[in-house]
Amino acid sequence: MTSLPPSVRTARGLYLITPEEPDTDRLLARVAAVLPQATWLQYRQKEADADLRLAQATALQALCVQAGVPLIINDDVPLGEAVGAAGVHLGEDDGDLVAARQRLGVQAIIGASCYDDAVLAERAVAAGASYVAFGAFFPTTSKVTTRRATPALLAGAAALDVPRVAIGGITPDNMGPLVAAGADLVAVIGGVFEAADPVAAAVAYADAFAR
Repeated sequence: MTSLPPSVRTARGLYLITPEEPDTDRLLARVAAVLPQATWLQYRQKEADADLRLAQATALQALCVQAGVPLIINDDVPLGEAVGAAGVHLGEDDGDLVAARQRLGVQAIIGASCYDDAVLAERAVAAGASYVAFGAFFPTTSKVTTRRATPALLAGAAALDVPRVAIGGITPDNMGPLVAAGADLVAVIGGVFEAADPVAAAVAYADAFAR
């Protein structure tokens, strides 16, 4: 278990995840419009080659520094280190949490996908995870999901004493029970970036936390 910086321990709100966008200028414009409503931003790009990923992550890191929003890199510890990101997010098959912590240092935000598995969350925190992410809570088009999390899982993870992230098909209208159960952040891709008005959508998520 690692000691969390106060800013991580108290993190709350919208955890934005970038869409698959090959045009870097367009990606930056889309993110910049909604970044003021975000608590954290995760760069997730599964389709691009290494050069494009480096260029996009570098540009997003500069944008995030200017906005005061931590940038977290999905599934790529070397890329996170290369661009000076705040941290990384790792799925169960994306690398070793202990090794990531050793490489990135004690201040890095290191997240772990725990799906619908409380034991996996316990192991992740013991290995040095800064936060745990559960999901999918609802049907989602962002990725193929075979596991479904429940609000009770969020409530039961309170004893881990790290931020709990809910992901998967979450909207401002259905997130209330998840926040009530203990979700500190909700992670969203399509709910913002595929909305008719992404800025209004991002505001709606932030407002839902305020309620």
